[in-house]
Amino acid sequence: MNNIELSTVYLPLLDRVYKEASKTSILDGDEAVVKKGNNGEIKVAQLDMDGLGDFDRNSGYTKGNTVFKFETIKYDKERSQDLRIDRLDNDEALDLPFAKLSSEFLRTKVIPETDAARIAKIAGTEGITSVEENFTTGEEVVKGLRACVNKMDEDEVSTENRILFITPTNRALVTDMDSYKSKAVLERFSSIIEIPQTRMYDAIELNDGNESYGYKKTTTAKELNFLCVERSAVVSAMEQYIKYFTPDQDQDGDSHVFKYRNYNLYAHVYENKLAGVYVSKKAN
Repeated sequence: MNNIELSTVYLPLLDRVYKEASKTSILDGDEAVVKKGNNGEIKVAQLDMDGLGDFDRNSGYTKGNTVFKFETIKYDKERSQDLRIDRLDNDEALDLPFAKLSSEFLRTKVIPETDAARIAKIAGTEGITSVEENFTTGEEVVKGLRACVNKMDEDEVSTENRILFITPTNRALVTDMDSYKSKAVLERFSSIIEIPQTRMYDAIELNDGNESYGYKKTTTAKELNFLCVERSAVVSAMEQYIKYFTPDQDQDGDSHVFKYRNYNLYAHVYENKLAGVYVSKKAN
């Protein structure tokens, strides 16, 4: 199998690993919502319309405005890595080390960073509902979730696709209550996704790879208790690319070389749907 065939075969597998392992892939837009642009740009669909007016029996219907357009925005970040397996270390068939290397790289490096960057961008958006509170008991978590639900209900946010991202610790506090109150509030969310605290901040810094890799929270970042997102209020997208070179093609050594690159729109919160995002941050 040559390098072009290898990339063609394994890229769909990497996409599948990403979809299955990422905690935030549920926010990705499909082809009807997200279109690839040029020069590091991406187009996201935006829909808005006017409300009702009076019907006039002489002039007829009011002439409101309906807007469906693709807004062009920039990708947030382009990230990459050069992965290598020395020729002599590679005793097995090529496809097995490649599959293991690439999938492990996605699960342990790419996906945690992508989840953290998305959560941070959404949580840091101006205009969303943001509260600060500390939880030590299940009752306190339920009270915080109830405030979130009430706020969205009062703002007439759709109840059908409310996604709750919550830390395992806070989810456990609620689950351990095993009461009608805890069950009732959790039923108000269409999806509940547990995300480790290490990916739940309102601000992170992406290391550039010169001295260190991956991401870290900023010095002023706050940890999140939970983040609620109405599905249509946010869109995200990621494009992945891979290349493979044999040891004979490796100009810098004698290794199997796997080059990975992605384009990320970590998140875009629509300006007319800010009410569809609610974040609870730790107060300290």
